[in-house]
Amino acid sequence: MMTIWDYLKRLVKKYIYVYDQIDTDSAAERIKSGIWFRGPNVWILAFSIVIASVGLNVNSTAVIIGAMLISPLMGPIVGTGLALGTNDTDLLKLSAKNLLIMVVIALIASTLFFILSPLSLVNPTELEARTSPTIYDVLIALFGGLAGIFEQSRKERGTVLSGVAIATALMPPLCTAGYGLAHLQFHYFFGAMYLFIINGVFITLATYLMVKYLRFKTNSCLVPAVEKKRRNLITAILVVVLVPSIISAVNLVMNNNFQRNVESFVDDNRLVGRSYIYDYDVQKRHVEFSIAGAPLNDSLKTAFFANAARYKIPEGRISLTEHAIGMTQEEMNGLIDDIYTRTDAEISENNARLNALQAQLDILTFSIDELQHRADSLRHADDSLRARDALLQHKLDSLISLTSSRNVRRR
Repeated sequence: MMTIWDYLKRLVKKYIYVYDQIDTDSAAERIKSGIWFRGPNVWILAFSIVIASVGLNVNSTAVIIGAMLISPLMGPIVGTGLALGTNDTDLLKLSAKNLLIMVVIALIASTLFFILSPLSLVNPTELEARTSPTIYDVLIALFGGLAGIFEQSRKERGTVLSGVAIATALMPPLCTAGYGLAHLQFHYFFGAMYLFIINGVFITLATYLMVKYLRFKTNSCLVPAVEKKRRNLITAILVVVLVPSIISAVNLVMNNNFQRNVESFVDDNRLVGRSYIYDYDVQKRHVEFSIAGAPLNDSLKTAFFANAARYKIPEGRISLTEHAIGMTQEEMNGLIDDIYTRTDAEISENNARLNALQAQLDILTFSIDELQHRADSLRHADDSLRARDALLQHKLDSLISLTSSRNVRRR
């Protein structure tokens, strides 16, 4: 008798079983054909470099996505994973060689582009987005690579590879590194190259794991000592790549939490004695508060730091910039009252605008209802006219019939 556990295992196996829907031989041939760096692939690489560089230069996400889709860089990276999984030394050398050539060409071309480009953005967000990779980028590269090799191995291929190309961006980080070289901003270069290395290493790892899982044909079995040495090398590379990304992710989370704590603190504590927090600047878990009003005495500062600590903002991460205003208590109270008055006035003005808009909306709604009523009346009148026309036509037909009958009788 089948137990519930056996039934569940059979049910799960039914849905996750893949071996009847894959063709590893055809997949291996497709992967190998994408490794070669000659003919069309050379031109496609050149086009993708230009498109990615232009997209980064003008801060256009759509253009950058286009470069991701046409870039041939995925070919030799997946080929490296296939070579490791099938113990194909010649394929490994060829994949590594072609990948190195592509990377060097992309760096040189993008560097020249950014040297010659006259455009320099004040806030290059697309460039900056590729300089601080984290463990989340590792997850994207790993699972994107897993999806990619599954798609390559399916008998009926779909559109997954396009999504993989977008998710595991390869060309934009290289062009960002070229920007760093062109402008001698090496934090762009090293940050972007690290992102590229993360993507390359974990796409390779994903391919290697899936080649083993899907049972691709291997050329030969390595001796245990060589296999152990290879596994140790892969583990070492993964650790070296992973550790900085984990540290970066932890810093990212902590910085976001600190930013949120500062915003909450300022929202709840704008007034400090007879002074007012009118601005603040957060930089890497350090905040500078700009305070206007009467100078803060020691007791007020102590209370300020103690209150900030309740929002998890340590005193050592706070800087105070005071802009003293020579005011009496009455003048300070007047300033605060003026701030509240202006705020109330702005709220009242906004409410007045909302009321005016609501009134216009009501008028339009009434007009629409009136037009609908008129349309219904016209439709009713039209129906009445049609009924009259039908009645008249019936009478005319009767008259014609009667006349015809009389004519027949007379004859």
